[in-house]
Amino acid sequence: MEESQKLTDRQQAVYDLIRQLIVTRGYGPTVREIGEEFGIKSPNGVMCHLKALERKGLIRRSPNKSRAIELVHEADRMHGAIPFAGVVAAGPTTLAFEQNDRMNLSEIFSGEDRFLLQVSGDSMIDAHIADGDLVVIQRQSTASPGDMVVAQTPEGEATLKYWHPEDGRIRLQPANEEMEPIYVREAEVLGLAVGIIRPKL
Repeated sequence: MEESQKLTDRQQAVYDLIRQLIVTRGYGPTVREIGEEFGIKSPNGVMCHLKALERKGLIRRSPNKSRAIELVHEADRMHGAIPFAGVVAAGPTTLAFEQNDRMNLSEIFSGEDRFLLQVSGDSMIDAHIADGDLVVIQRQSTASPGDMVVAQTPEGEATLKYWHPEDGRIRLQPANEEMEPIYVREAEVLGLAVGIIRPKL
């Protein structure tokens, strides 16, 4: 970036906020949100920063829409990015939805409210899901018998298994003949497996 195009510390902070919100929630902040975040009481003060970012080629704005701030650079836009929530055991683990890593897989799996988990272990190997594979999960709280789900036990452990409600208990069935099912009295469905990605070796 040329000397005249360099951002001030405040401009950089405003730009970082805009980028973070667009990437994580899909749309940018309002003038009011920016003002509240940085203690800028005057809307004109916020507009000065937005105009500077627009002049320096980092954002585009539509004057007719309060949230119509777009990022100019493709690497920053990350449309359709799916949040990476951590590693799920094909054995128990704990999910980490606070992670900020995202992977842009919009051309492969599009859809609202989806996240990625990396598989650890071989309990789903007979379903062609191996250690290290990425599973695309559709976030939902219900499942039909036999669905492959990420289920969470009352102890907070999450696991990728087939969902089989039975009388007075739930059977979390692995896809590995050498492993026994997990039986729990109750469990919460966090999401349904809708796709598998095998990273290149």
